[in-house]
Amino acid sequence: MPTKRCSWAKTPLSIAYHDEEWGVPLHDDDGLFEFLILEGAQAGLSWETILRKRQNYRKAFDRFNPTKVAKYDERKIAALLLNEGIIRNRLKIGSAVSNAQAFLQVKKEFGSFDTYVWGFVDGKPIKRKRGQGVLAKTEVSDALSKDLTKRGFRFVGSTICYAFMQAVGMVNDHDLTCFRYHQI
Repeated sequence: MPTKRCSWAKTPLSIAYHDEEWGVPLHDDDGLFEFLILEGAQAGLSWETILRKRQNYRKAFDRFNPTKVAKYDERKIAALLLNEGIIRNRLKIGSAVSNAQAFLQVKKEFGSFDTYVWGFVDGKPIKRKRGQGVLAKTEVSDALSKDLTKRGFRFVGSTICYAFMQAVGMVNDHDLTCFRYHQI
């Protein structure tokens, strides 16, 4: 009998991502920063596009080290705009830099970005209820988006925040029939 997984996991890349990462609670600040930047870069595009470019992003953005990204200047941004391996959108690249700066401020205030962001779900993943469809946003993602925006983050609308929450395991949105739903 074939393995049951969420219907969106169709390609080898998306299947590996689904089976190994999506929805797994993540508490590493650099990993959380990576997903925050990648989810913002994904706005208006497919997640598959971002997955295909993920290794290029890691190289281009110093393995998502927020301290390094926060120091990027106009010359570095201009070089990134020429990098065909990433999404070459000035607003998205600029937001990665300003988000790194805001990220470091949150870390300073809360001790870690992990403590801050997981506080929105009281430190525990929210599981989708039986019969509930996958949502695009929730009251929690609305609150996270509003607070991130107040702190100077960009490309953090409620839908992007909800996708971030799904990716880092703050929400377990695996289908109830998916083998990962009960594993996470």
